Amino acid sequence: MKFSGWPDPGELVVGRIDEIEDFGVFVDLLEYEDKRGLCHISEVASGWIKNVRDHVNVDQRVVAKVLDVDESSQQIDLSLKDVNDHQRKEKIQEWKNEQKADKWMAIAFSEDMDDEQYAAIANELLANFGSMYDGFEQAAIHGTEALEETDLSEEEVEAIVQTARENVSVPYVNVTGYVDLECPTGEGVDVIREALQAAEGNGEVPEEIQLEVTYVGSPEYRIEVQAPDYKTAEAHLEESAERARSVVEQHGGTGLYHRERNEDDE
Repeated sequence: MKFSGWPDPGELVVGRIDEIEDFGVFVDLLEYEDKRGLCHISEVASGWIKNVRDHVNVDQRVVAKVLDVDESSQQIDLSLKDVNDHQRKEKIQEWKNEQKADKWMAIAFSEDMDDEQYAAIANELLANFGSMYDGFEQAAIHGTEALEETDLSEEEVEAIVQTARENVSVPYVNVTGYVDLECPTGEGVDVIREALQAAEGNGEVPEEIQLEVTYVGSPEYRIEVQAPDYKTAEAHLEESAERARSVVEQHGGTGLYHRERNEDDE
């Protein structure tokens, strides 16, 4: 996807060195339709520059900072030296992600989709998620629920979710905690079994969450959670322990949640 408008001053853009002159370099902006910027020799690199060609090459991909935009004169002033290594890597990755999302759009809606439909769907994803890539990623993780707040049709939502789940590699994190469960009553074994079933969610854990409870050594049980992000993983970890604790305490037992394994069980 290429934007039809103009970049904003201060924005980082991905470009390709198109032409090198003694006074600077011309850069084709790869994210914008028919847009070209100029990076003056003083903005190519820090310090005194004897020869611009010692610093850049034709066809080189670069990340530049937009210094100024003059639409009336069709001029975009750029800086290469104002972009640090971290910003450069982050921007290139963002650009690559949007290229992936562009391909996923073609898979979801065919390469023959018209520009108007593409723009409408892309703008919905941009407005709700900040980027098309993030929209597809959230669809892969949360399914149709992720797109409930958009104005996309049911058919468009289903197409995005199906394509996302077949093509998006979702990042996951793992967290681990422990819960001590004790129930000294005559039904203690059954109560513990019920508590463990509750800890595992009784089949009601969201499909994007993987949760497993395993025995460590009496009275300790390990809870492992895999989720798309740490905040979600931690929340499900604590909820799992709380469900188990609630069951045993209802039957006169005790439950204690902790993050570190007891040394006595080593």
